[in-house]
Amino acid sequence: MLKTCMRGLAFAVPLFMASSLAIADPVETRQNMMKSVGAATGTLGKMLKGETDYDAALATMAMRVLFTTPSGFVTQFPEGSETGGDTEAAPKIWEDKAGFEKIAMDLQAAALAALPAAGGGLEQLKGAFGPVAQNCKACHEDYRIKKD
Repeated sequence: MLKTCMRGLAFAVPLFMASSLAIADPVETRQNMMKSVGAATGTLGKMLKGETDYDAALATMAMRVLFTTPSGFVTQFPEGSETGGDTEAAPKIWEDKAGFEKIAMDLQAAALAALPAAGGGLEQLKGAFGPVAQNCKACHEDYRIKKD
């Protein structure tokens, strides 16, 4: 139980940090939000690969991060935040805001659909994770600059 709580803090702390930085620095805020998403997908990926034991509570928490983050994330790209802070945000975000927001909302919808499966056992999680991962990949392909 303590292990699950500690893992939960690994997701919650970056989200708290992101909310406290929202006014000051959208680049840093969105980077912190992506760190939370990365931690959540990493946790789920390790379970799916058998690198860590399946934990229903932790899988559900990770999927909730993937569900809750996109709606706030898309607000962190105001005009003037295209550069700075070692951003990986591609110019296409500002050129195609509607497309960017659609992919984020598609991720949110996929994560919502996968929430029951996340807590329903490893086999259910395996079956539901694909659409979530596809939306992450789609956004990274079109709206992210790959840094070396």
